[in-house]
Amino acid sequence: MSQASKNMGHELASHFFRTEYGKLVAVITRYLGSSKVETAEDIVQETLLKATQHWEMKGIPENPKAWLYVTAKNMALNSLKRTNVHRDFLSKSQGNKENTSDFVISDELISDSQLRMMFACCHESIPEHSQIALILKILSGFSIAEIADAFFSNHETINKRLVRGRKQLRKVNLELLDRSLLNQRVNAVLKTIFLLFNEGYFPSIKEQAIRFDLCLEAIRLAKLLEESPLIEDKSELTALLALMYFNVSRFESRISDSGELVDLKDQDRTKWDRQSIQTGIQYLNQLSQRKLVSKYAILATISANHCVATSYDATNWNEILSLYDELLQLENSPIIVLNRSVALAEAQGAQRAIEVLEQLKQTSDIGNYYLYHFTLAELYVKTKQWTEADKAYHKSLEMAKNRRDRILLEKKIKFLVPYLPS
Repeated sequence: MSQASKNMGHELASHFFRTEYGKLVAVITRYLGSSKVETAEDIVQETLLKATQHWEMKGIPENPKAWLYVTAKNMALNSLKRTNVHRDFLSKSQGNKENTSDFVISDELISDSQLRMMFACCHESIPEHSQIALILKILSGFSIAEIADAFFSNHETINKRLVRGRKQLRKVNLELLDRSLLNQRVNAVLKTIFLLFNEGYFPSIKEQAIRFDLCLEAIRLAKLLEESPLIEDKSELTALLALMYFNVSRFESRISDSGELVDLKDQDRTKWDRQSIQTGIQYLNQLSQRKLVSKYAILATISANHCVATSYDATNWNEILSLYDELLQLENSPIIVLNRSVALAEAQGAQRAIEVLEQLKQTSDIGNYYLYHFTLAELYVKTKQWTEADKAYHKSLEMAKNRRDRILLEKKIKFLVPYLPS
């Protein structure tokens, strides 16, 4: 076999590792039980290793996806036969007039198993940071190194989170996740998806300006929820999907040719993805019919205002400011006040926004956040308070962890040099 064919087999196996890993783990865990989730992961990893070796040696099969699923199925059944779980499985199967030969991996079973695994990972007994780590590892096929990179952490910390999370996950019975329980936990799942998307959109430390893989994985998980007939009220889900589609529409314009972040006011709006914006609008229209008022709905509407504006100056800042005021009624947090200050500056003047932010520092710990000082510096520039702007930029630079942010801040500081006292 040629080297090119071998490389193709390896690349195809890598592709399926990402797209099918979580599906297979969820299905096999469904049969082995949540206490055996690590065994399920081992089976899937071994399946992918076999695929790489087999396809490199003998070529890619006619239906590579089916090959993977059959191989994983056989390995799972062998695992059942080697443990006491086999006896329990047979007992359960006989009660349902089934046997191990009925272990059929259908599209319906895959979707249902992924859904159950997602909700199990978001069980209230599992810490929030462990929930995200579990979802990325089990459902999304991310390595520990990738998760560590995504969340400004190290391998040891992520591994500890996974160990703690799996310990609790073993106690969750996937089969007892009925419709009522799923609907009770849906908000916790949406929060996890939102945090995952935000980490992709504003990476903590990764050198990329955007982690596309995290954002797209968040949307994939949300779409999985959307397609499920088990979720009764999908209003919040619809709002979150609208928000994510509006935000991903600006991906291409947020990064310069040299890989640096581009301010919203300087972005080339012709690069905005109109199809994603239209999808976001369709979701938002569904919400308007239901008259939903929620955090995700308001954030989606704010993002929609940016997306439909023909230019930065043409943006309806008064409307956005009003929406932030409405959001503060639901969640009065320093981060929301910080984000609101941008709209406040455009609607009522930068000096008014400076006053609000300076007051915010006195009543919260927002001063420990690098974006607070960055935002304040931008406002000082608007009011030509050059020395204050320089101090704020330097303070932000001291706190910034992401190389992407540090490069931007260094450019801002350099820009100020001609305006500072000699």
